[in-house]
Amino acid sequence: MKTGYAFKNCNIIYGEAEKGIDQGLTMLTGPDGLIQEIGKAGDVAVPSYYQTIDVAGKYIMPGLINAHVHLFADGKPFALSASEGLLNFAFHHILDTSLGRRILKKRMKKNALTALHAGVTTMRSVGEFFYNDVQLRDEIQAGQFVGPNLLVSGYFLSVTGGHGAPYLALTGDSPWEARKNVRINVKNGVDLIKICVTGGVTDAKMVGEAGRLQMTEEEVAAVCDEAHKIGIRVAAHVESTEGVRIALRGGVDTIEHGAEMDEEIIHLYKNNPKALQGYTALIPTLQAAYPTARLDVSLTKASATVKENSRLVYDSMLKGLQQAVEHGVKIGVGTDAAMSYVTHYDLWRELDHMMRRTKLNASQVIEMVTKVNAEILGMDHLTGSIEIGKYADLIVMERNPLEDIQALSDAAMVMVRGRLITAPSVTRIQEVDELLDRVWSIQE
Repeated sequence: MKTGYAFKNCNIIYGEAEKGIDQGLTMLTGPDGLIQEIGKAGDVAVPSYYQTIDVAGKYIMPGLINAHVHLFADGKPFALSASEGLLNFAFHHILDTSLGRRILKKRMKKNALTALHAGVTTMRSVGEFFYNDVQLRDEIQAGQFVGPNLLVSGYFLSVTGGHGAPYLALTGDSPWEARKNVRINVKNGVDLIKICVTGGVTDAKMVGEAGRLQMTEEEVAAVCDEAHKIGIRVAAHVESTEGVRIALRGGVDTIEHGAEMDEEIIHLYKNNPKALQGYTALIPTLQAAYPTARLDVSLTKASATVKENSRLVYDSMLKGLQQAVEHGVKIGVGTDAAMSYVTHYDLWRELDHMMRRTKLNASQVIEMVTKVNAEILGMDHLTGSIEIGKYADLIVMERNPLEDIQALSDAAMVMVRGRLITAPSVTRIQEVDELLDRVWSIQE
């Protein structure tokens, strides 16, 4: 049974950089899962049937939003060096079976709950197998279990031989085939479309393939037109400057990963008439490339090709982020969780990384991972900031993240749509955490 809560003695971080912190407030969250009232203790009438929680000395802020995740894996290192024949056998005889699909869905649910217990109340899943992400979203919305708000894309859209193909992608080699694949995903209930404009690090067979153009501008434009006419956003995997240009010209709504920019690209980010909102946002994923790019292969067990592609992608992606900060491009936050060394519980590392390598401060990255992400995803009327009438998506922390961003690594309480988790529990992956602590200690 749902109940209302009264949080008293609140130190509130609203999710907007200019607001700072308000101290000593009372906040009510109603049985309907919405934030009901915020005010000074003497001005807020608490219903007798509400549960009162004293959070004196703690800090409350909006739940985190991870705008780029995959749920099929948990961040443990994995290798993709198997032959095509072995991958084909494993997919069709293990993964694509009734048992394999059940096991995969169970793992995806576990990863979504890991993220929630780590304070991530909203996730945008950008590429999964078999529409299991659609099923999980529907189960959460139906109240079958308490989970994060999920936006889901189902399969990638790619080209023959392109990134994610053939196992994780619907493939097409013309604008009309691209439109057809949009329609297939929409029929299966997705919230957004994810396309692969260039190659990627994980399945590249040679150095330089990660950013190589794969989709044409005409194919990108067809996808965007088909999706936008029904109000669906398009996210584009892109890992090169020319890939970013093609994606922007085609009208995508978000660039995932990104690359170094020029004047035309900067202008298109900020003023993109073909994008649904009139602009395109950048979702960098520094955390996904950095460990493999910087650590020795004796530690990561990555191949020389993967290491060099990671280095090329990371360096260009970082430059693009720095340019985006300098030129006022809208920037969101995503981690590429599921990739090697990117867990579902360490979103704070991406924020820390952004602060180390740009001029952004803690209040700015917190706004980006809450309010700005919600705006980019089209959810700011529901979540992303602490405001009356929005979802009660909240995290409670023992320490102030404005003073130490690592405070976000350990949530004392988590609330999603008014459902309170009083003792969040995260099972951490020791081998990954130790390696990340090592790479994060490298000062450049």
